Amino acid sequence: MSKIKIFSLGGLNENGKNMYVVNVDKDIFVFDAGLKYDNDLNLGIDYIIPNFDYLKKNKKRIKGIFLTHGHEGNMGAVPDILEKIPEVPVYGTKLTLDIVKKDILKNYLDKVKLIEIKPHNKIAFGKNCIFPIGVTHSIPDAVCYVLYTEDGAIVYTGDFVFDSTMIGAYKTDIGKLAYVGKQGVLCLLAESFYADKLGHTSPNNRVSDFIKEVLHKSENRIIATILPAHFYRMQEIFNEVEKTHRKIVIMGKPLQELINNAINDGYLSINKNRIGTLADLENKNSIVLISDEKEKPFANLERIIKGFDKFIKIKESDTIFITEPSYPGIEKRLAVIMDDIAMLGADAVCLSSKKHLLHHASREDLMLMINLMNPKYYFPVKGEYRNQYANAEIAEELGISKENIILKLNGDVFEMVKGKNTNSTEHIEVDEILIDGKSQGDIGNLVLKDREMLGENGIVIISCTLDKNTKKIVGGPEILTRGFIYVKESQDLLEETKKISREVIESNIEVNSKRVDYSKIKNDVRDVLGKFFYKATESKPMIITVIQEV
Repeated sequence: MSKIKIFSLGGLNENGKNMYVVNVDKDIFVFDAGLKYDNDLNLGIDYIIPNFDYLKKNKKRIKGIFLTHGHEGNMGAVPDILEKIPEVPVYGTKLTLDIVKKDILKNYLDKVKLIEIKPHNKIAFGKNCIFPIGVTHSIPDAVCYVLYTEDGAIVYTGDFVFDSTMIGAYKTDIGKLAYVGKQGVLCLLAESFYADKLGHTSPNNRVSDFIKEVLHKSENRIIATILPAHFYRMQEIFNEVEKTHRKIVIMGKPLQELINNAINDGYLSINKNRIGTLADLENKNSIVLISDEKEKPFANLERIIKGFDKFIKIKESDTIFITEPSYPGIEKRLAVIMDDIAMLGADAVCLSSKKHLLHHASREDLMLMINLMNPKYYFPVKGEYRNQYANAEIAEELGISKENIILKLNGDVFEMVKGKNTNSTEHIEVDEILIDGKSQGDIGNLVLKDREMLGENGIVIISCTLDKNTKKIVGGPEILTRGFIYVKESQDLLEETKKISREVIESNIEVNSKRVDYSKIKNDVRDVLGKFFYKATESKPMIITVIQEV
């Protein structure tokens, strides 16, 4: 009999950043390691990953990180984790690992352990074993995981839908799911993203008819944006383009490589003659395909709208096509983008979040999964707390007792001993790591505070030059401001600033002294000018003092 602990380092009461940990005695199994995009509250932050200090402390006990599929919300944190603990093995299907490899530095690839798995092939870890099962999502090679323990099976669904039209690498193996359920499931961890939506997600996840309508109504160039690695949407677009005389221009090397590799590996069925080049970019019959990689949603589209893209300039005759429905967290961003497009005079088309859905389980899909698994304990994961709660209500409606439905927040531990809930109050310390660009490691609150101060009040730089021997002022103080005041209308303020700065500097230089405490000068200038600026302008700019000797 085993002691089993299940908790989340990210993914509960939020969208993205999914990372779920299962401790079976001394063995640790990690399911998914994702990122989430920033909500614009953290200035300059591109994405956020879970704090994985727990994994660092227990790295020798980790049997592996098991990835369900190749979307950033489920695998985007892996490169950052492997930078710190490269010895931890990462398991995933071929496509998932191919996507992970793109973000791992080349000099690290030979140091990390990326282990390819195939659905329905068991992986043994002593008395425990992992069994992946193919499920349907918007990307091929998606799997759910069954962790077999002495006390029963623990199932993590990942992202899934039940859609009988999805075949090949998209197909759900319902027979295998039912077989696992008949053997007995101790705990089922199922996604909650669409738990409050009635019915099945299918067929609202399929939008071929809408794409066809856009293609026929738009007589000129179409700029279409897709979410990263949403292969099913790419396939739908190419299928409909094949019926027209249009060509697709794929923008950005990462997206080009992703699509070319997918074609070569058989994940996308595309007529390569339909793929154009930059020479087709201005052609009115072109469809320009853009996407974002580890950036905020619509980052590349925003760049184009603002005129910063060196290849694409939006024309009034263009149609901008948002090919994915909005989801919680990006509604405001999407609304601003639609307004900006309208101001440029171009047409904008987007999918309705009410009529069209992403490939996530709705209420009836979850009911079917619960019935197939028939779990003793049910643990809603992935989604905001209201989604988790709606998921819990579904389980209760299907006869699972309230005591056996586990609603937790990140870090809260669900513990079972001999297959029974111990009602543990243990909590694992959790936090977030803020990533800016390609920098590794947390940006930190101090940096964000500085950015906030710069954004709200600007910066003032005081520059002064001293004689190396006499320590007397030979140049300056000179004042440079950015984002603080309008210089042409504030000459009096600048002159007073120079005067105060000079007085503070001179008061800190002793006559005939060979040593000057520059740290004290900088602190005094900041304190005195800070009070002066607040009294004069009610602003608190960042003040930096630069002292040099010649």
